[in-house]
Amino acid sequence: MERKLLLVFALTFLVIMLFQPLLKKYGPQPPAPKPEAAQSQNPQTPQGQLQTPAMANAATSAAAPPAPRKGAATATANKQASSESEMVIENDLYRIVFTNRGGRVKSWVLKKYTDDKNNPLELVNPAAAEKYGYPLSLWAYDESLRNKLNSALFVASSTSSHAPAEITFEYSDGDVAVQKTFKFDHSYVVQVQTSVEMKGASVTALPMWPAGFGDETSGASYALSQIAYQYDSKIERLAIKKISGGNTLPGPFHWAGLEDQYFAAVFLPQDPQTATMVTLRNTIEIPHSASDPNNKQMDKVEVLGVGVGSLKGASAVRLYVGPKALPDLESVQVPGLTGAEPDLRALVDFGWLGVIARPLFLWLKWTYSHIVPNWGWAIVIQTLIINLALLPLRLTQMKSMLKMQRVAPQIKAIQEKYKKYSLRDPRKAEMNQEVSALYKKEGVNPAGGCLPLLIQMPFLFAYYRMLGVAIDLRHAPWGWVRDLSSPDPWHLLPVAIIVTMLFMQRMTPQAGMDPTQQKMMNIMMPGMLGVISWNLAAGLCLYWSMGNLIGIVQQSVMNRTALGREMREMMEKRARKKDK
Repeated sequence: MERKLLLVFALTFLVIMLFQPLLKKYGPQPPAPKPEAAQSQNPQTPQGQLQTPAMANAATSAAAPPAPRKGAATATANKQASSESEMVIENDLYRIVFTNRGGRVKSWVLKKYTDDKNNPLELVNPAAAEKYGYPLSLWAYDESLRNKLNSALFVASSTSSHAPAEITFEYSDGDVAVQKTFKFDHSYVVQVQTSVEMKGASVTALPMWPAGFGDETSGASYALSQIAYQYDSKIERLAIKKISGGNTLPGPFHWAGLEDQYFAAVFLPQDPQTATMVTLRNTIEIPHSASDPNNKQMDKVEVLGVGVGSLKGASAVRLYVGPKALPDLESVQVPGLTGAEPDLRALVDFGWLGVIARPLFLWLKWTYSHIVPNWGWAIVIQTLIINLALLPLRLTQMKSMLKMQRVAPQIKAIQEKYKKYSLRDPRKAEMNQEVSALYKKEGVNPAGGCLPLLIQMPFLFAYYRMLGVAIDLRHAPWGWVRDLSSPDPWHLLPVAIIVTMLFMQRMTPQAGMDPTQQKMMNIMMPGMLGVISWNLAAGLCLYWSMGNLIGIVQQSVMNRTALGREMREMMEKRARKKDK
């Protein structure tokens, strides 16, 4: 009986399968769609033609989907444009070109800044953006969804406009619904709100700046790119080697974003506690030399990007895109910061010598604004004042060196006395005690001759750091130098450093130094400093060489004083003894 029952089931299933084609052909058919509905779902426009937002809105489909089953997510009406269109938003600071394909930015030009060819500066990196995404694209963890969000044709709410303005991009295909809203004012800050829903449920999709900046044109400029973020007084800066592509850094963040030497794209989340950041790292190839028209040799460089928003659904952030100029950064308020200044000034990294570098820059800027409207001459004036302030230390140095010269024979006698003992011999310590007692008796400070150098070095390092981050000196001319933040194109300032150092070495008495060693140092030291300064910023070389020139004048005057003549006589006397 069981076998017969199984056989009946098998024959019944076989008959049903055989009759399926006949049922599809001769059975009842579903009603055909109305012509109007079919036409609204397939608007016809010439292929590749850009439409205005008004035309795109007219082409939006309003066909309602079938009623959902009980318990299923509610579907939304289709809302998508039929072809690509562009719209422009601008104010006195920038000109932004949006495309409705993905609701992204194709161009972001800063009107007050220029590139190396003196054209308005384009902050969108065209090569990197074409490959890895344009600004204000959306980052989703699902790659297929991410590609869909950034290639769909959105419906734009308005056409080109001057700020203050607002523009909204919307897209829906019945399954995925997206809305992106941007508000613009007269500053570098843009308010960004984005939301993505799939079948009625919120999906994480972070607004992003995905691929570097347009001012990056050489391998060195790409290498200066980094990701930075701040929460309260804690500031972190991640260099390229510390960044993983697609890595998620959980907040909280008061601000987080991408920066290079002079510009930044920084997101300021509305709710720092729920903010998160995805770091992006990719590679592109650029010409090795801008002067090579055929691009025969290419270099591989890395470009960084970030996506910042909320993992819990819709994201609401402010976005600062602009220069790392202190007045602009200090005008962007960051509420809730504790233990730090309530703005974006921390984006300008003056380093561990910021306590010197920042006041130096503010002083230099005041000199430029109130005394001489040229950054190069402002550096010259500042260098003169700094060296005049250090003049008393130079006198202290000469006095200390003279005292060292006077006790040099006694020091040598003590060293000869203990020469026979090894360094491990306890009696060797007695030599140090005798030397210290002699220094104390004669009022000699062995470190006194180094004090002026130790004080000048922080100023030099602070100047180096300041010129590396001060956007005000970018493209600032002085004489034959077109850009004080870049190396001297003719290398005349590094040569001036070498020449002035040679004169300084020959004019300055060297306490306790063997004449043969002094001659070697007179050549080696300027040569070494010349190599170091060869490709340094022209502004730093100007400060350095002018400091040396002022030092030569000061040393020439001091050598004519009684103190200077006594030191000269003692050195010449030692040299004659050495020759004998």
